[in-house]
Amino acid sequence: MPESDFEVRRHQMVDQQIAGRGVTDERVLSAMRGVPRHLFMPQAQRREAYADHPLPIGSGQTISQPYIVGLMTALLELEGTERVLEIGTGSGYQAAVLAELAGEVYSIEIIESLGREAATLLESLGYENLEVRIGNGYRGWPEAAPFDAIIVTAAPPEIPEALVEQLAVGGRMIVPVGAGGVQDLALLTKTPTQLVRTSIVPVRFVPMVGDDE
Repeated sequence: MPESDFEVRRHQMVDQQIAGRGVTDERVLSAMRGVPRHLFMPQAQRREAYADHPLPIGSGQTISQPYIVGLMTALLELEGTERVLEIGTGSGYQAAVLAELAGEVYSIEIIESLGREAATLLESLGYENLEVRIGNGYRGWPEAAPFDAIIVTAAPPEIPEALVEQLAVGGRMIVPVGAGGVQDLALLTKTPTQLVRTSIVPVRFVPMVGDDE
């Protein structure tokens, strides 16, 4: 398919699936109009890249539905200077969107083949404010903490304590929480005295791999 056709589909995706469902952050919408989502999935899946559903990317993992990417990103309320931690690099698509919107992005992937492939693609696309690490997301990235925002793209049964500790005061974390088929997409805001949790919407994510031991 010509690149021009992918571009048309990408703009339709943003207008219909994301803006059309209430995501109003123009910076997020602009980033998702620009990032070539089809490049972040296997060749055989590229014609479906801008469809309204998640898609498999190998190793039992998926690239999230475009609307969920837009919603989760918008909830972080990024302004351009933040240090962001992503747990679950996967294809690298969400990391690319974040890199368009934040100052620094640190992304962790536990499946080495996915992480290496994503890192290579992201580097080839020119993202210089983004670093990918192979590791256990439950442990976060302590030497780069604190983070102004944390996004978790796989579902832990409970919120990992290490991630709470690495979230800056005033920071926001978006994470699907729960075991089983359906999880609660939770927005956490860290104040000087507490962690405020708001339930956003029921979601379905692959389970978070690793442990917090």
